[in-house]
Amino acid sequence: MYKIASLLKGILLIAALTFSQCGNAITLYVKTNGNDNWSGTLKSPNKNKTDGPLASLTGARDKLRQIKQKINLNEPVLIIVGEGKYFVQKPIEFGPEDSGIGKFPIIFQAENNGKAVISGGRPIKGFEQWQKGIWRTFIPEVASNQWYFEQLFVNNTRATRARTPDKFFFYMFNVKEQFLDGKDSKTAKRAIQKVLLREKDFKILANLQPQELKDVNFVVYHSWDNTRRFISSLDTNENALITEGTPIKPWNPWKTNNPYHLENFLAALDQPGEWFLSREGWLYYKPRENEKMETAEVFAPVSEKFIIVNGKSDDGKFVSNITFKGLKFEHSQWIMPPGGFEPAQAAAPLEAAIQIDGAKNIVFDNCELSHIGTYAIWFRKACQDNVIRHCYFSDLGAGGIRIGETSTPKNDSTLTKNNTVENNILLHSGRTFPCAVVILIGHSPLNRVIHNEIGDSYYTGISVGWQWGYGESVAKSNVIAFNHVHHLGWGIMSDMGGIYTLGLSQGTVVTNNVFHDIYSYSYGGWGMYTDEGSTGILFENNLVYNTKSGSFHQHFGKENIVRNNILAFSKEKQLQASRAEEHLSFIFERNIVYYKTGKLLDGPWDKVQFIMASNCFYNIVGAEIKFAGKTLKEWQEMGKDKGSIIADPLFVDGEHYDFRLKRGSPVFKLGFKPFDYTKAGVYGEKDWIKRTKINYPPLEIPPPPAN
Repeated sequence: MYKIASLLKGILLIAALTFSQCGNAITLYVKTNGNDNWSGTLKSPNKNKTDGPLASLTGARDKLRQIKQKINLNEPVLIIVGEGKYFVQKPIEFGPEDSGIGKFPIIFQAENNGKAVISGGRPIKGFEQWQKGIWRTFIPEVASNQWYFEQLFVNNTRATRARTPDKFFFYMFNVKEQFLDGKDSKTAKRAIQKVLLREKDFKILANLQPQELKDVNFVVYHSWDNTRRFISSLDTNENALITEGTPIKPWNPWKTNNPYHLENFLAALDQPGEWFLSREGWLYYKPRENEKMETAEVFAPVSEKFIIVNGKSDDGKFVSNITFKGLKFEHSQWIMPPGGFEPAQAAAPLEAAIQIDGAKNIVFDNCELSHIGTYAIWFRKACQDNVIRHCYFSDLGAGGIRIGETSTPKNDSTLTKNNTVENNILLHSGRTFPCAVVILIGHSPLNRVIHNEIGDSYYTGISVGWQWGYGESVAKSNVIAFNHVHHLGWGIMSDMGGIYTLGLSQGTVVTNNVFHDIYSYSYGGWGMYTDEGSTGILFENNLVYNTKSGSFHQHFGKENIVRNNILAFSKEKQLQASRAEEHLSFIFERNIVYYKTGKLLDGPWDKVQFIMASNCFYNIVGAEIKFAGKTLKEWQEMGKDKGSIIADPLFVDGEHYDFRLKRGSPVFKLGFKPFDYTKAGVYGEKDWIKRTKINYPPLEIPPPPAN
């Protein structure tokens, strides 16, 4: 821990805010018993309580601004944040004037890692027994329309907003749409959708009072998207709910048997861990087993964001050289707007609890972000050379980390690039937006996503690129390496990948990752998924196993290389290619494909332009292996393959996922080079690695729609 260096002995020039400029670092202290009117130079209040530590990060920022008006920094600044909770009702904002200088960063550091908590929430107390095992408490600010919240956290666990069905879905019977302006979905901006429900499902809504009905959330799952809407009215003649919003997207429509659930009404509060907030101010909660409401810690969020970094990149004024170390951020808000949340891939319109623009050399080190309403951290516009390392993300409303914009940057000064996401754990995301991506790179090049643990989400693990087709893209030369990505989908969303790519991506490398246990609702639970226009990507030394729809799928793209990977145990098919184009789509060489169910190739492989060579294919139950209906010999005689074999690769114990190769494996003669897939994931101290060890429950497949 640093001290204020070289102050004149016995003289404390606090009132004048004059600090000497030498030695170690300027040090300020923040404590829960502090005061933002004090100097912050003392670790504890003095005897007379006339001076001592500051009370908040905002107070420390403001004090530092005063200091910088008096002196030019030529030493680091260390802001030590003591143990305890620091509640924020609005985000802490940093501008260019808050920057460190060169080798002298501004460091906000927890006195004890993980013990200094920045909370966007408010504690809720006063619960009393009500009925049917439900407890409740009255919140005056809600009754007076000063506060409302849509997330609740009880004993460090996200509670479930009262919903039906409690697991999985109802299914639409039919959908009718009326455009309010324009003639079709391309020209109209607003539309009414009438969703016909099955009779028993409709009765749930029909029993509600009009005041209750208007707060019900109608949540639709359609392929890779979610739509969240309010209900305008009911049609009792057709057993239908009516909702208004944008027209249904023709490329991902609502249709018969689309899954949905209903959320946020008291009658749905029937399971332990569920809650409901009435507009009259009553908060209802049904405790889980062994929860004691007299002593339970209950928090509801107030603020959507913790930190906003607001550089002025257009003027060349970046926020730079600020580090956040060992801090814990928790309890952030998301409120559904009156028009609902319209479908968008990756829940892209959402912002983040820590939102950053125009920034250089911003570092999050050993921090924790949990119980988040939206995305957690977003390096959005003009963010360069920033780092997120050794951070723990858990219980996220959307995804964990975003890099780059979803609109094309205007020029190089607004381009986000060269950021590093390393050695982080990201678990349990998509809790409000199942369609969110855990790590999402948009229009941004030269980023490194390495050695991260990604587990338990409902959609894609890592997504790179934001250009559909072959239009110009800047998302090039990204490195996705040594990540462990697993337990995605859970039978909830579709059209996903452990790694998902889009657009021209020359120089991007996906290497030494492990992708496994990826199970979609319908189609599209893939390990490595090159979607529209993916071009120039190298996939090498990756292990993929236990997927639903395939270890590798190329929708369409150009000149990708899939080399020296182990691809095992996809359920339905092993390799998929969906669109035949005149150019070379991909090279598939020196891979091991090892399976027991489904077919080997799916799609128009007889028409797709590819190079296939020196692969090893093996079906462990001895089923005949066909290549688009051909034997390997016939396939090779057609010029579709050169040098591949059908043979047991001799894994140590492939059926139990030990994919090390025995001596004498035939793949060595093909040029296959063994790689150590156990190095994927986080590294470091045992306690850090231990946080990734979770016993995931067996997959439960949603029941099919009723006839």
